[in-house]
Amino acid sequence: MKKIIYGTTNDAKVKEMKEALNGMDIEIIGLNDIKKKIPKVIEDGETPLENAKKKAETYFQEFKIPVFSCDSGLYFEGVKDIDQPGVYIRRVKGRELSDDEMIEYYSKIAKKNGGEIISRYENAIYLKIDENTSFEYQGPEISLSNFIISEKPYNKKIKGFPLDSLSKNIMTNKYYLEEKEPDEQENRMNERVRKFFKESFKHTI
Repeated sequence: MKKIIYGTTNDAKVKEMKEALNGMDIEIIGLNDIKKKIPKVIEDGETPLENAKKKAETYFQEFKIPVFSCDSGLYFEGVKDIDQPGVYIRRVKGRELSDDEMIEYYSKIAKKNGGEIISRYENAIYLKIDENTSFEYQGPEISLSNFIISEKPYNKKIKGFPLDSLSKNIMTNKYYLEEKEPDEQENRMNERVRKFFKESFKHTI
């Protein structure tokens, strides 16, 4: 079994990725599982892929085992540039928000724009296997598009995924946390992520 670092300190994201890759010959550990100092990465890229690459390359140079990182951009339809998060979803004016602060911040943006905003994510993944081998992907197949961010939070929240409390399925108008089964987009994203790892490791695992 191949051990690989997921370059994040968000345990909820590590758990989600383990579930997505369940059954594959890969053991995923997060940065919190490493008993070493974690290097600081300045995420100043202009795209999710640039930031994912910065993190994966930095962690690989530090720990010398395969590592992958993911990053996202969040984009609103019909919203002024000043309120567009882009790649700075959690960081506002140079400060990283807590889960509760994120819910409050994006709730206010939704309220300012009529109570609901049509939104989309653009996701990227970058895998560094060794000094000479890396793989990357950014595109719609691993991105959640056309969902709603509401000003009113759902009465449940998941640590590490604060915006899920504000996010609605645009097809059903129900909060994602309200729906018991993963929707088609989530299943598609998980399948594409599995395919990414299968293709990347097919000559090494």
